Amino acid sequence: MKPTHSIIPVLLICLSGLFCLGAAPTESLKGLLEPSEIVELGSQTPGIIEEFLADRGDRVKKGQVLVRLQAAVEKATVDLAVARLEFGKRKVQRNEELYQKQLISIHEKDEMETEVKIAELQLREAMEKLRLRTITSPIDGVVVKRLRSPGEYVGEEPIMTLASVDPINVEVFVPASWHRRIRKGMQVEVRPEAPLSGVYRAKVAVVDEVIDAASGTFGVRAELPNPDHRVNAGLNCTVRFLP
Repeated sequence: MKPTHSIIPVLLICLSGLFCLGAAPTESLKGLLEPSEIVELGSQTPGIIEEFLADRGDRVKKGQVLVRLQAAVEKATVDLAVARLEFGKRKVQRNEELYQKQLISIHEKDEMETEVKIAELQLREAMEKLRLRTITSPIDGVVVKRLRSPGEYVGEEPIMTLASVDPINVEVFVPASWHRRIRKGMQVEVRPEAPLSGVYRAKVAVVDEVIDAASGTFGVRAELPNPDHRVNAGLNCTVRFLP
């Protein structure tokens, strides 16, 4: 009978191999820093641009007014709707006493109250059309491009391009052999290329399930917090997955 102690080294080798399969790769890979979101800002309604309140390179907040379209007609429509509503309310108030004295019918009273409700809806519609003449930012970010100028007509085409740079997306293509070793939530060490320097920490957010047969790689996206905008999108970087 062969001694059992000769099996122990073989078992240790097999177990160490299993652990290595689950460990994070230590080699550095090339990656790219990209905005986490890019928005082609347009207008819901056609019109003439009156003014820009932000320009290329400006940081903007969600809800901040960026563009105003000419709105003289819409403002006049709101004023007219307000006047109609106020007149209708006064009319109902004046005729309430006549109704109590049965000098007007319930039908006439109902007509006047309905006119007030219609005037309220018309005012709401006019205010919404006026609101659409003011274009706000849908994200926190920076203005990348301004595609139009004051006085130009806008329809469906974009007016500005915005980019969200907090967080920054770190996009990297990873060898197919690493697929089962990369998991969401893993820490990533990111080293941007010049002119930036330093080491930053990111976290894996997306691991592609489909491997590209032509290149033998799959995509991984990590999110790099960038609250102070110190890291610039568009730079190359090296990426290392941490255990």
